[in-house]
Amino acid sequence: MSSDIVEVECDAGTGQFYFILVGLPDTAVQESRERVRTALKNSGYQFPRGRVTVNLAPADLRKEGPAYDLAIAVSILFADPQGLGVRYAEAIEELASSLILGELSLEGRVRSITGVLPLVCAAKAHGFARVFVPLDNAREAALVDGIAVHPVSCLADVAAHLTKTKQIDAYVPEPLSQEEEVDTTQGYTVEFQHIWGHESAKRALEIAAAGGHNILLNGPPGSGKTLLAQSLASILPDLSTEESLELTRLYSVAGLLPTDQPLMRVRPFRKPHHTASYTAIVGGGSIPRPGEISLAHHGVLFLDEFPEFSRAVLEALRQPLEDGSVTISRSAGTVTFPAKVMVVAAKNPCPCGHFGSLQNACICSAQSISRYAKRISGPVRDRIDIFLEVPCVPLESLQGSHAGETSTDVRARVQAARERQRRRYAGTPYTANAHIPSSLVDGMIAVNPDARSMLVTGIERLGLSTRAYYRTLRLAQTIADLTGDTIVATPHIAEALQYREH
Repeated sequence: MSSDIVEVECDAGTGQFYFILVGLPDTAVQESRERVRTALKNSGYQFPRGRVTVNLAPADLRKEGPAYDLAIAVSILFADPQGLGVRYAEAIEELASSLILGELSLEGRVRSITGVLPLVCAAKAHGFARVFVPLDNAREAALVDGIAVHPVSCLADVAAHLTKTKQIDAYVPEPLSQEEEVDTTQGYTVEFQHIWGHESAKRALEIAAAGGHNILLNGPPGSGKTLLAQSLASILPDLSTEESLELTRLYSVAGLLPTDQPLMRVRPFRKPHHTASYTAIVGGGSIPRPGEISLAHHGVLFLDEFPEFSRAVLEALRQPLEDGSVTISRSAGTVTFPAKVMVVAAKNPCPCGHFGSLQNACICSAQSISRYAKRISGPVRDRIDIFLEVPCVPLESLQGSHAGETSTDVRARVQAARERQRRRYAGTPYTANAHIPSSLVDGMIAVNPDARSMLVTGIERLGLSTRAYYRTLRLAQTIADLTGDTIVATPHIAEALQYREH
């Protein structure tokens, strides 16, 4: 996600009154003419009497949203000699090194906008010394170091600051440590100790969380697939500072950043319904917005009833699961959103759900079972690291006391494994084993000869692809990280092969 800087130019001439806005503005920007004109009047300023032309440069870049209101109003004030009574050369110089953001109300108040964090990051990258942002966006903007953030509540405040009538002090953020502690230790609805039985499934979830691997849970209705997937949130590792900022930028662009939470500190757990549209899952729209795949960035995308999703949605998962990003192309341009997600999919073995069950008879025909299985194509299956059967837990085993291992204990091991991966991949853009591209696996993962021989033999016997070979190797590295081993050995490969689809 990149941001372009738009320069707002204004010329206030003589003649019959006319107010025109040029520079490829969309409807929301065009409507700013009436908002700006009324806000100036209600703030006590006189709108120029003659022809007013506002240009948003570069002219070939489409301008979207109401974030330009405040900058347009300020440009009009300083372009008209009567607007503030006189041109202020010093103020003009300060404006040249300032980025101004905000939507105006009719009375001149400055309303909050979305996407402030990436815009402030772009301002810093372009060498701006300061930004003027709505008061409600100040905490978010202040996450960027090295640039002064001036919070404004109304148009008159900006004019007073620029003309040295009343200074707006740079925003000083409060320490985030206490807020972060509250966020990262929040309670979860389902934890590992709440799940009785399914020890092998919980082991697979621990491996998936430790390396960011995709997992498919297959089992009859009521076997606990959804419960297991929900418990995964309780063992996910902490976000690094870089991951938090990247995730915050994404949620800021999507307009989903809570006003009382300037920084995302918890890995997202997104669970869209299987009837969700292609655009809702992948992203898009006339103004491209991130979909569920991107909103689960650095977190979990839980797809329950996996085969019930549309074929287009399932096939759209192929690129982000391989590249860690989603590219949306429109006539106006191309936008790329990050999508390093851990997909957790859950499915029944057949339409009725009881194929292979010892407790209930399956009523599906062989043809319907085959069609159901084919809803998940081979290329999609090839991008899943762990295939896990989840049988129903016998009723007698649910009686009595079942004090299992807590999520806190499992999360500690997951966190330690992720730290080993961060140290191993230091200096690269990768932080988890699942993210390493196949071209770099052999150079980054150490495997002893016996283990590699077992891996080759296992892949050949299972008839798996080259992609599956590298995914199995990454999975084995995660298993080794959980035990603290520096070299992938035979037991790690053996366990990783057990999770492949047979």
